[in-house]
Amino acid sequence: MSLVVGFRACLHAAVNSESVSGPCLPPSVRQRNDRDLDDCVWVLREVHEHDGYPVNWPDLPKAWLTPPSLIASWVAELDGRVTDHIGLSRSDVGDAAPALWSARAGVGVDATAMVNRLFVAPWARGHGIGALLMGQAVAEARRLGLHPVLDVVASDTAAAALYERLGWRLLATVEQRWSPEQKVNVRCYAAPC
Repeated sequence: MSLVVGFRACLHAAVNSESVSGPCLPPSVRQRNDRDLDDCVWVLREVHEHDGYPVNWPDLPKAWLTPPSLIASWVAELDGRVTDHIGLSRSDVGDAAPALWSARAGVGVDATAMVNRLFVAPWARGHGIGALLMGQAVAEARRLGLHPVLDVVASDTAAAALYERLGWRLLATVEQRWSPEQKVNVRCYAAPC
């Protein structure tokens, strides 16, 4: 059985709760480059339609994926296709988690890094890729001497469950005003020490 056919069989089996023999291609994680942006936008749209993330579809999705505060970003691939994305950024005005962590740890907000823009294609879930990407972002933040934190919309219970399984600590749930008409509750997390 070829590796591609084997992986597709494994993916089919995972989706349909079946067993399969033969090799499965593991996901690969690498630093995102500009050539990946079209694929990332395509996956982001699929995630938005399936899960409502991001809550507000950005007018310029490529710009949303490349904010000025971005330190680094990564993608994961399965079967040669970009399926996942994560970013690591300096905190921006309005990010609640850096302030909460800074107050608890007795350090400045500039000692934190925001893990953000994490999304996984619906068909690629269940392979531990979100955890792999989280590990990559956390490792880079620590390499830079920064403590990883994140904000997640409180209604995104699947994402919150992932962070908690990975040992992230809930700092607080806070209300943020994203526009004059839109208030959103966000859960603020800090990576384990």
